[in-house]
Order: sequence, then structure tokens, then C-alpha cells
Amino acid sequence: MRTETNHARGRNGVGSADFALRLDGVVKEYGKAGRAVRALDGVTVGIERGSFTAVMGPSGSGKSTFLHCAAGLDRPSSGSAFIGDTELGGMNETRLTELRRERVGFVFQAFNLVPALSVRENVELPLRLAGKRLDPAWLEEILTRVGLAGRAAHRPAELSGGQQQRVAIARALITRPDVVFGDEPTGALDTMTAKEVLSLLRSCVDDTGQTVVMVTHDPVAASYADTVLFLADGRIVDRMPAPTADRVADRMTHLGAWA
Repeated sequence: MRTETNHARGRNGVGSADFALRLDGVVKEYGKAGRAVRALDGVTVGIERGSFTAVMGPSGSGKSTFLHCAAGLDRPSSGSAFIGDTELGGMNETRLTELRRERVGFVFQAFNLVPALSVRENVELPLRLAGKRLDPAWLEEILTRVGLAGRAAHRPAELSGGQQQRVAIARALITRPDVVFGDEPTGALDTMTAKEVLSLLRSCVDDTGQTVVMVTHDPVAASYADTVLFLADGRIVDRMPAPTADRVADRMTHLGAWA
């Protein structure tokens, strides 16, 4: 089982090719000097390819900012963020948009599907926006993998919440991205449906070597990951390999008290 590892390891013999994403000394501040809020405080971490990492922490710990900087949705105030070997800092907004469209997948709590489009059309959308050729065989494989091969012509309103999130996962996978980011992807789902979606994300890692990074507040969701990173006050304060729901919940209780 692969686990998260510190970026320093890359400088000691593990090349950057081993990492799907890296943050190197990332600081993110909001507001003007003197009154700025530091959401990330010198975060350095590497996420290995083909791994499932959960990111947890108390409210205000920097989880969402971590995801936004790692995915190129926001720029660090200082430090560097990489997708593979590509540094995001030197890119203009057009190039960042292209990179996110082609090399990053997103699964949010809100499904963000286009109501007027069918399942198939929603999944194809990133490729069409990028002007890329659709591989019909890959599309069918993705739809089959997420259990929607028989629902390809349906529209979102005809699907359950769990099925809509499966469409969102398929859409995230269609471009064969370097990383799939999940931002509370099971937050709007009931317990049984959430387990199905988490099992699907787990299988994407185990069966096809996909890299998944998921922000969550749920210890059960985090237990599906290979490693949990714990944030507090904008810093990584702990990491837990082979997590269980009970161990994660206990760690979060202590973090909440400290925060």
C-alpha cells in the first residue's frame, strides 16, 4: 500500500516522478499586511502516485486552502505547488485553466452536473470543452466502472444522489487526470450511499492506479484512505498511515481541543 511522504524524501533519492502533486514551503495569506490571515503556514508535502490521501482538521485549519493551492484553484502567497513536474506558480490563468481541465479531476459535495445534459454528455463535457477527441471505448469503460452503463441516456433529475455523484466521479476520470481531488464528496449523501461512493474511489486507486486526495470531516470516509494528513493552524501536524475510523476520530478529538 502506498502512502503519503514528505517532499524532503524527493531530495534524498526519490525523484519528483514518484509524486502526483507536491507542495514546497507553501504559505497562503488572505488580507492586507498587518491584518493578514495565514491559512497555510509553510506546508511541504508530496503525494505519491497511485495513493489515496485524506486531509482532515478542525474548522479553519486550512483544509480547503490546501486543496485550492494543490489543485491550482488558488495561488500561494509564497512557496511552490506542482502537479507532477509542472510548477503552477508561473502559469497565467489561461494555462492554469487548461491544466485543471486536462490533468486534474474534481468531485465536490455538490454534484455540479448540467441538468439539460445526459449522463454521457455530462461525463464527456471536460473533453469537449478542451477540444479533445473522445475515446468511445474509454467512455464506456468509465461508465461501466462507476455502474452507470445502463443509465447513460438519463438526465441528472432521473438519478439518485449517489448515482449523480457517480456521474461526477466519471467526469473527473474521463481525462485520465494526474490527480482527482474530492472536497467533502460524500457530505450530501446518506451513510450507505456514501460507502458506495467511497468504495468506488478506493477501487479507482487499487484497480487503475489513480491518485485521489480528499478533504473530509468524516473519520469513516478518511478510513478508506492509505494515509490521513491532519492540519491545524495551517500546518501539517500529524499523519496517519493505514487509518481506522476510531483512530482518526480520536486524533480529531485531540486536534479539536488544541485548536
